[in-house]
Amino acid sequence: MVVLIAAMLGFPLAACGGGTADDPNTITVAYHRYGNTLQVEQWMQRVKQQYEQAHPGKTVKLDPVVAPESEYLSKLQLRMRSPSTAPDVLYEDSFTINSDVEAGYLEPLDERLAQWPGWDQYIDTTKQAGRAQNGRIYGVPLDTDTRGLWYNRQLFAEVGLPTEWKPRTWDDILAAARQIRQRRPDVIAMDLPLGKAEGESVSMQTVEMLLYGTETGTLYDEQQKKWIAPSRGFADAMGFLSTLLAEGLTQSKAQIADAQYDKKLRDDLTREGRVGIRLDGSFASGNWINAGWQDWARTMAATPMPTQHGQAPGTVTLSGGWTLAISSSSHKKDDAFEFITQAMAKDNVVEYAAASGNLPARADAAADPRVIEANPLNPFWIGLLANTHYRPALPEYPKVSEEIQKAVLEVVAGRPPGEVAETWAQQVSRIVQPANTRAG
Repeated sequence: MVVLIAAMLGFPLAACGGGTADDPNTITVAYHRYGNTLQVEQWMQRVKQQYEQAHPGKTVKLDPVVAPESEYLSKLQLRMRSPSTAPDVLYEDSFTINSDVEAGYLEPLDERLAQWPGWDQYIDTTKQAGRAQNGRIYGVPLDTDTRGLWYNRQLFAEVGLPTEWKPRTWDDILAAARQIRQRRPDVIAMDLPLGKAEGESVSMQTVEMLLYGTETGTLYDEQQKKWIAPSRGFADAMGFLSTLLAEGLTQSKAQIADAQYDKKLRDDLTREGRVGIRLDGSFASGNWINAGWQDWARTMAATPMPTQHGQAPGTVTLSGGWTLAISSSSHKKDDAFEFITQAMAKDNVVEYAAASGNLPARADAAADPRVIEANPLNPFWIGLLANTHYRPALPEYPKVSEEIQKAVLEVVAGRPPGEVAETWAQQVSRIVQPANTRAG
């Protein structure tokens, strides 16, 4: 049945485990290739060449999954269900590790990592990205990131806003967006992930950047081991988005619904000076550089995202990142780990970070002059790591995240934010069981 479904979805089975499982000298590597993920493709091609040169007779079969991020994750999990389609190495978002471990898809890496000197170079907080609830490591982090507000300094000057902008509250953000809208109605005052095709970006980069700046402060209470639902903070986040949408301060509904918007148009509009504020990640500038916008720093600046009312600690950010993991179905785990260590060698991490704008997970790579020179704002983004948050590392999180995305689509459609928040809380309670929730 899995093979039939995979064929219907257009999966190239010969490129997956089914085509290489009987070849002891070939490993398959699955990764995301879509839109602005060109840097991942370049990194994979470089590592494949290095690995094959260092291991004569060995072959790496690259297996890119061409799909939006949300579809990539579901297609990858579908492949992992059967040893015949599972890759040996997979490019795994840190937020899916626990659910994939619970499903039995991933191989623990602790013993191998203990023998790899490179592991000692990893920033301690980034190691948590690959750690599951059971305390074992299942993914080696490539990068990390932080999030905040990008803004067009030249446009701000044109509409009478300060070029050294430091909003203290959500109301300050709304005031700036309204001023941009009033004086330059042809410009998107505030751009942020809102569309279905943007998947996890909607949950983490939009809603959680708001929620974690409220008095509620989180999705999950680590001390009480309970999900916070209903959540006043979530309702306030929905209210903020509703206000932006009702006043025409965001991208249009047509752009929100356009699956290609995040792939290219968002960056094109930013480069053309038609976006005032972007709630986005440290990695955005890497996409601009890759598209040929080398002098972006003359136009764009960044500032921390404030908490809702300016309450302590005053700012909020979230961090995530991608890892490389090994399929539990792989019969070539030693070769797969060799590929991972080659991929995560310092110079490869430096080159990827310099090209992508992401922050390296390795401390020695983060300190490399090439990384700092590639992005003059890297010290700012790295500085936000001192006060960052991570998504709940729980198997239920992906399903909770899906409900967050559905809630945003309801707000975009015009449903009252209070009703949306109430429905979301009911769905979360259903997913995690009522006994595992508390009001907040």
